[in-house]
This record gives sequence, C-alpha cells and structure tokens, in this order.
Amino acid sequence: MKKLRLGLPKGSLQEATLKVFERAGFKIYVSSRSYFPTIDDVEIQPVLLRAQEMSRYVEEKALDCGITGADWTLENGSDVVSMADLIYAKQTAVKVRWVLAVPEASDIKTVKDLSGKRIATELVNVTKNYLKKNNVKADVEFSWGATEAKVADGLVDAVVELTETGSSLRAHKLRIIDTIVESVTQFVANKEAVKDPWKKDKMEQIVMLLKGAIAANNMVGLKMNVEKKKLDAVLKILPSLQNPTVSHLSKDNWLAVETVIDESTVRTLIPKLKNAGAHGIIEYSLNKLIY
Repeated sequence: MKKLRLGLPKGSLQEATLKVFERAGFKIYVSSRSYFPTIDDVEIQPVLLRAQEMSRYVEEKALDCGITGADWTLENGSDVVSMADLIYAKQTAVKVRWVLAVPEASDIKTVKDLSGKRIATELVNVTKNYLKKNNVKADVEFSWGATEAKVADGLVDAVVELTETGSSLRAHKLRIIDTIVESVTQFVANKEAVKDPWKKDKMEQIVMLLKGAIAANNMVGLKMNVEKKKLDAVLKILPSLQNPTVSHLSKDNWLAVETVIDESTVRTLIPKLKNAGAHGIIEYSLNKLIY
C-alpha cells in the first residue's frame, strides 16, 4: 500500500494544526514519548518535526509533504512546492511578521544605525540578507530563546523577533524599527511527490479538507422559516457567502431559508430577523466549508 509521508509541526503550531485536521475529519493521536503520531487514515504516515526544519526534510525527500511557516522555508533556502496557505483563525493576523526591534530608549532609529551592532534572532539567514540589502554590516547571532530579554538586558543591541500584534514587544519595552519579512503557515511538498499522480491527488484531497475546515472556522449556519410576503424583508437583512438557499415548505405561503454567516454577527442578526418575520430560527456549527 502506498503511503504519504506527512510532516506535522511540533511546537507552537502543533495544537492548532491538530485541531484543524480534526475538523477536517482526521483523528490524530500524539504520544508524549513518540515523534510518530497515529492517524485514522492508513494512506498517511505522519511524523512530528519542528517547523524550523520541516522544509529541509521535505526538500530532501525524507518527507513527501509537511506543514511549516513560509519564513522557515525562506530561512532554509528550501526548494519546495507550496500547495496552499493555511490561515488557522480569522481572529489572528493573516500573516505574522518578523520585525527588527530595539529598546524604547535606544538611539537606533533606522536599520542604518545598526552598523557594527549585534543582533540576536532565530531567523539568522533572512536577517543577514536583509542587512546586506540595506548595505549594513552588523553581527547576527543565533538565539536559542528569550530573545526579547537579551536586548532588554543589554546583551545585544537589537532583535529580530516574530510577532502578530506587537503587544509582547511593547510589554518588554521594545520599539519596532522595521518589518524584515512576513510569513504564513503553508502546506509544502517536494517536487518528486508532486510529480507522482497518487501522492499529488492525496495531497490535494488533504489540502481541500484542511482549507474547508479553516474556512468554516468562526462561521455558522442559519435556518429559518419565513412567510412569502416577508421574504424580501428578511433577505435584505441576511448576508450570505453567495445567495441564501430558499425552498418551499408544505404550506404554500411559507418558505425555508438557509445561509452561512460569520458567527460574530449572529447575536445582532437574530433579533433583526425575528422582527422582520423569521420563525423557527436555528443556528448550527460547521466543520467544513468547501467553496
């Protein structure tokens, strides 16, 4: 039996990734003592790896595909195929940023002021390329962690750190000078796997289900019954991905209306729909939304 070797990210992306797979219909069990999870799909062979090294193993064909950040693919210089961007949650930024930051009281105002200074980061190669592009010579050292604390304690002059909102940096009294690179979670594959018809089809199926699960996040379905004479009033209130589904009920003068909407709008919409003449309003959750 053919198997697809799939890399799942261990660390900060792990929990969110497993939740998306679960909503997509895959049950994955991860043991705390093993890097080889079990999955209820005999055609998939999952492996847990750090997102930072995922693209290297995919490029080297140890894995057929994997989930990682575009930033780490860029950092590793990996020649892989990006099959999809995976935005896990609508409430988070579409892209995360690696930013150049210094202490609030620092005299450093622009990247040019970093000449001869020391910078700490996990994203060493990308940072070096950024400095080269700006004709700045500075020392870039790899940071094993606690990067923000290093600049706060004066061990380094600046950091390049990952952020979504910048709140953590501000809490550490750091000031952002520039954005080095933006990144998004991606499903990547090696070129040989993409050329294999069975593996390509299997990966496209997984991607479709994952994207469907992600699209359904924070979305709900609404069903309601409406008298024909009040349909226009209800439809004017009701947003929809395309057009609401309207079907006839056993009573000739009544219709059933169904649509999908953003969950955050439900609490304001339902009272308006009720006042416009909707009856028997039902809200239900979604697992997948396939466009």
